[in-house]
Amino acid sequence: MHYLATIVGSGQTPAPESPEFKAGVERYAAFQAAAGAAISGGAALFPAATAINVRRGGDQTLVTDGPFTEQAEVVTGYYVFDAQDLDEAIQLARRIPAAENGTIEVRPMAMWAPPGVPGADWWLALLWESPANLLAPESPEWAAMAAEHGQFAEKVGDAIRGGGALQPPDTATMVRVQDGQLLLTDGPFTEGAEVVDGLYVFTAASPAEATEIAAQIPRGPQGRSELRRIVDLGF
Repeated sequence: MHYLATIVGSGQTPAPESPEFKAGVERYAAFQAAAGAAISGGAALFPAATAINVRRGGDQTLVTDGPFTEQAEVVTGYYVFDAQDLDEAIQLARRIPAAENGTIEVRPMAMWAPPGVPGADWWLALLWESPANLLAPESPEWAAMAAEHGQFAEKVGDAIRGGGALQPPDTATMVRVQDGQLLLTDGPFTEGAEVVDGLYVFTAASPAEATEIAAQIPRGPQGRSELRRIVDLGF
C-alpha cells in the first residue's frame, strides 16, 4: 500500500543553493539509500515564498503568489512509501531527517502513479480542498471526479509525470521525533479550512505554463492548487 509522507515545517527553509540546504541533502541521500525500494516517489521543494496558488472564481481563474497565509506550517517536501501497513510507513517516516525538527504527516493513498526521478523543469501541484467538500474514495461522486481527472490528464498529455489521491484526513498520523522518542498524533497537520487531498507532478518550462496547467486541474468549488517548483537534486 502507498502512503504519502508530507514534510511540514515553519517555512523557514534554506534556499536550494545555500550551504545549509546542500548539507541537508547529504542526510536525505543517506536516508533514501537506507530506505531503498520502499520509496516510491518524493521531492524537495523550493521555499513556500515562491508558491503560486491557483483557484477558480466562477468562470475566472484567480492566481496569487506566495504561501497561503492561514497556514502556520507549510509543506517543504514529500515522500511516497510502498509499505505493508501504517506501522511500517511510520517507521520509515521517523527516519526522515525533518522528523527531528518538524512534522511528517503520514496518510494512506487511494491511488498513486509514480513519477520517476524529478528534473529541473518539474512542478508539484498540491490539491487543497475544504473538508466539507471532500469526496469519499470509491463513492459515485469520487468516481465522477476521477473521470474528470482522467480527461485532464489526457488533455495535458506527456507533461503529467505522476500523481495520486489521498484517503480522508482522519486517516492521517502525525510523526515527530524528540530526543530520540517517537511521538504520534492522529489527524492532519492543518487545522484550518483546507486539507490536502491529492497531488500532481508535471513538467512546465515556466511559472506561466505551470499556472496554465494547474488552472485545468479538476477541483471542487472551493478547492485550490498550490504550485511549487521541485528541486533537482541530481540523484
